Amino acid sequence: MAAGGAEPRRRVSALSVYRRAAAAGAGRLERRRGLPLPARGKRARARPRRGAAAGAEPAAAPPPAAAAMRRVEQAEAPARSPGGKRPGGPAAAAPARSPGGKRPGGPAAAAPARSPGGKRPGGPAAAAPARSPGGKRPGGPAAAAPARSPGGKRPGGPAAEGGGVAGLLRRLGRLEDSRERAAELFRWLLAPVSPREFAARRWERAPLLVRRGEPGYYAGLFSTAELDAALRSGEVHFGAHLDVTSYAEGVRETHNPAGRALPAVAWDFYQNGCSLRLLCPQAFSATVWQFLSILQEHFGSMAGANAYLTPPGTQGFAPHYDDIEAFVLQLEGKKHWRIYSPRTEAEVLPQFSSANLTQAELGEPMLEVVLEAGDLLYFPRGFIHQGDTLPDAHSLHITVSSYQRNSWGDLLENLLPAALQMALEEDVEYRQGLPMDYLGYMGVAHSDVVDARRTAFVEKVQNLIKKLIDYAPIDAAVDQRAKSFLHDCLPPVLTQSEKALSVYGFPARWQDGGTRDVDILITKDTEVRLLHYGIIRLCNEEAGVMLYYTTENSRVYHKEEPKSLEIDPEYTDSIEFLLSSYPNHVSVDTFPCETLEDKISLATFLFEKGILTTRKPLVQV
Repeated sequence: MAAGGAEPRRRVSALSVYRRAAAAGAGRLERRRGLPLPARGKRARARPRRGAAAGAEPAAAPPPAAAAMRRVEQAEAPARSPGGKRPGGPAAAAPARSPGGKRPGGPAAAAPARSPGGKRPGGPAAAAPARSPGGKRPGGPAAAAPARSPGGKRPGGPAAEGGGVAGLLRRLGRLEDSRERAAELFRWLLAPVSPREFAARRWERAPLLVRRGEPGYYAGLFSTAELDAALRSGEVHFGAHLDVTSYAEGVRETHNPAGRALPAVAWDFYQNGCSLRLLCPQAFSATVWQFLSILQEHFGSMAGANAYLTPPGTQGFAPHYDDIEAFVLQLEGKKHWRIYSPRTEAEVLPQFSSANLTQAELGEPMLEVVLEAGDLLYFPRGFIHQGDTLPDAHSLHITVSSYQRNSWGDLLENLLPAALQMALEEDVEYRQGLPMDYLGYMGVAHSDVVDARRTAFVEKVQNLIKKLIDYAPIDAAVDQRAKSFLHDCLPPVLTQSEKALSVYGFPARWQDGGTRDVDILITKDTEVRLLHYGIIRLCNEEAGVMLYYTTENSRVYHKEEPKSLEIDPEYTDSIEFLLSSYPNHVSVDTFPCETLEDKISLATFLFEKGILTTRKPLVQV
């Protein structure tokens, strides 16, 4: 790559080759923002099912650090949207970097239980705490002490039990109820700000900044070393998993070659000033997987993530807003952020992300700050943001995102067509014909005409719309959204105890020339419970009663079809009984089925699908 003799050495970079090829017409530089990322019989028939999206992170020309710190205190005052209302809305969270450059969940981390399919599930990553109310800066030395995690110990940080995220996840694993695990993880993410305070003052309303002064708060979640390991695995592909991006002189570019993202090429792009965005870190990091799989139960909406590595003195993305709630966890180095309020009412809590914006389209930022390792920045959807690195430090952050297309309007998009269809089938008034002469007095051309026929026509439409509520299948529409959510979900990550008490730890094997411990012997006295609360959903559909579940989902978003079982209607009461009993164990004999055979058959089947665990191991080995 260098010229010989006395001539100066000229280095040919992957970026320069890519740009020359693009200029020659071999390929075009793609300018994009990336992902916005929204049996009959006693043994049910299995069908396929599964789902992560995070917002992109913009970058801008790096200003001096002193200027970046001027508006830190403004994070406390919620910005108001046009019209005097507080703008709210989910924004894409920037990814947090792992402290110390060590791989998260390294050799010292507890070995994660194996997920369905024999692969080790990853552990949940703890989110950074939001800043405290009252006008004080959240986090950092002046911030309130972080809330205590389960067991009375302070969450996160090197001093935490077991150290960093790995220790946090072990503590969470001791909680029997998966809903409590999710709540505790979210509390750790926001500490020292309480979830109640966050919901009342920040969620969908205003950004939140937590300056912790604890570089090791996210230790073990994700790191540049782990990104390098993923590249060396040969499993990362440009476009599908990794984006190479740049933003310079107002131009946002994506420089993805075709094929595998090999280390020599990816790091050459980085060395030449490009940012690397890993689109699904949960597919390569067991810790990020576990973190998101716990957190998704708290949100009741898909929790996704992107990881962003940016070289010093550069930026990778143009200013923009996203369609998600964003939690930016700073893992390594520093990053300068500028956050802007929504410019119009239409940009408050938008349904979709924006196109790339220019600097001329922006006003003054309502918040400007430099994040350091251990800090957290939250902003709602609709808040324009851009981030860039300082000249003296790289940045690795992970953006955790949720609430994409999870609004009242999104529910009504499903509900209203169903209500109208039901009304058409059941109420003759909706099937009666329109007046023969209505075209002569209705429409824009007649909108200013005073006519009794217009008044009667409008009142008729209004009454029919009001009557739709009587036909609205609200619960069924919610079930359909839940079904979609379960497809989005990551598969659950099992603790060692859960694995030992489930089919994933069942000791069936080949030994000494034959099979051993193959039979799953569940009796009427066997005590069982759901693996986790949020892993199943019953839905009434045209094909019958379907049970959707997440235990066989993929770590890659929607890599597989939704997983479902068609079950006999007589079993629905038992499914609801298991849900209402969780987290307590119940004996199989208490299932509300007609016969003992049905009870044992249902319990055995659900155990085989990884949906149930037992109080004691079925086989002592």
